[in-house]
Amino acid sequence: MSSTDETLKLEDFLCFAVYSANHAFNRVYKPLLDRLGLTYPQYVAMVTLWAQDGITVGQIGERMLLETNTLTPLLKRLEAAGLVRRVRDSTDERQVRIHLTEKGRALRAEAGSIPQEMGQCLGRDPAAIGELTGELTRIRDQLLTHLKP
Repeated sequence: MSSTDETLKLEDFLCFAVYSANHAFNRVYKPLLDRLGLTYPQYVAMVTLWAQDGITVGQIGERMLLETNTLTPLLKRLEAAGLVRRVRDSTDERQVRIHLTEKGRALRAEAGSIPQEMGQCLGRDPAAIGELTGELTRIRDQLLTHLKP
């Protein structure tokens, strides 16, 4: 067996562990989010808006790590569902601000149990989940530094 054979073991790849964990997360999230009528990216956008209503598409994209051309169709679907309104900024018409509707604000109460339900699925206490989240965020940020010129 060559040294290359030893370095190419899928079970040793951190990237595959993250990739496959992401698939597992999506499978667990799906029925929870189906109750809300949201996909995971829509849920993340709504969580972003529940934290700060009336921000621009660009600000949402920065927080979600998505480009505007990816985010705009998602926000249009949320608008079609009656959860948000897209409004041109009165001081800079190039900017579009996203505002929650009453229906969008009300959905927050229904979504409130999802983090606890996911925590139960993970079988870890909140402190351990916080540590793991912090480490994964540091890994992501380190990887993103390699994309900058």
